[in-house]
Amino acid sequence: MLDTKRLLDQFLGAGGQGASGGSAQGFDLSRLGDMAREFGAGGLGGSLPGGFGGGALAGGLAGILLGSKKGRKLGGSALQLGGMAVVGALAYKAYRDWQAGNGPSGAGSTIEVLEAPKETPFNPASEEEQQSLSRNLLTAMIAAAKADGHIDAQEQANIFAQMDKLELDADDKAFVLDQLRAPLDIDSVAGAARTPEEAAEIYVASLLAVDVDNAAERGYLAMLAARLGLDDALVEHLHATVEGATEKA
Repeated sequence: MLDTKRLLDQFLGAGGQGASGGSAQGFDLSRLGDMAREFGAGGLGGSLPGGFGGGALAGGLAGILLGSKKGRKLGGSALQLGGMAVVGALAYKAYRDWQAGNGPSGAGSTIEVLEAPKETPFNPASEEEQQSLSRNLLTAMIAAAKADGHIDAQEQANIFAQMDKLELDADDKAFVLDQLRAPLDIDSVAGAARTPEEAAEIYVASLLAVDVDNAAERGYLAMLAARLGLDDALVEHLHATVEGATEKA
């Protein structure tokens, strides 16, 4: 049975005490050297993959999907969270600051990121709600990773081969492969948002999976923000918060 919450942890790492309340389950940093050699030999850019660089997001599914793209890695207190918790925490801080009328915080400086309050759209209480939100965030991340067109048929073949080396069950693999093969559908990604808060989370997940220096991906983010109905000022807050909680890879 597909467990999208666990699969999202595979993407983003499961931090020290995230929403799942468990211990760290993310990518083992001791394998960085081995993965660099494996992926280099496998044709995924000739260097360590991971649009997220080091930290909790250096390898695993995120690294494989993003290939050699530039990007960011989690830093500071964000490293203590993972999966759904870190996306919710980033969106919650930005959303709260926006609603309060504060200026964007985080850009150019490191910020503290705390887990979002429980039983809110940023940190749902029920298992059913957590699974649904995780599925929407995963779909958003994979779509964003495809936004610049770098995942072509050959890249998909490389990804499928490397996925066999990860601890994924058949349902996990089927979900990822189906998402990779599906045509890019920004309306479907945006339409999954059931609340304004979830719209902000979907945007954060997408932002984590792109290279903001890439024109095509900036265009994708702009279209996504419009489809999600996000206020321009909120988008500015979301970007600043993500920048403040991450480091350049």
